[in-house]
Amino acid sequence: MIRDRGHEAENIDVAYPEVQAESLEMVMVQGLVWLTERYKVPLLADDSGLFIDALKGFPGVYSAYVYKTIGCDGILTLMEKEEARGARFECVLGFAEPGKDPVLFKGISKGTISRSKRGDEGFGYDPIFIPEGGERTFAEVPMGEKNRVSHRGRALENFFKFIEEER
Repeated sequence: MIRDRGHEAENIDVAYPEVQAESLEMVMVQGLVWLTERYKVPLLADDSGLFIDALKGFPGVYSAYVYKTIGCDGILTLMEKEEARGARFECVLGFAEPGKDPVLFKGISKGTISRSKRGDEGFGYDPIFIPEGGERTFAEVPMGEKNRVSHRGRALENFFKFIEEER
């Protein structure tokens, strides 16, 4: 998606300390500060989470840990008796340049939690998340289609608007 917009990016495969915080924004700012102190280059990073209404926003900022421990099956078990299945994916994309404050871009994709896992595309919670207005889970749609309506795709669109205005 970045290359399609005329930009190049290099992946830096490095783990960084992820603080436990109340919001994705707080997690992202702390991560960007740590990364820019070490790499001294412009950086783009993201943190995402699944927020389920019936579970009071859980797993939220703990989405990665919850996925590793109970996965989609565990979420479906927690939701077994719930009729109200509203949920949203949130992505906070952070951009930082050395010597400047980080800039954050948010994307949200509203939807519902399915009653079973469906699809082979995507990753994480994609097999149980049905975006608003759709009938298929994120794991049942091709990546290009998902990128147009996903939380990450929306955050990236906000980032591209910023870049185009700044440059």
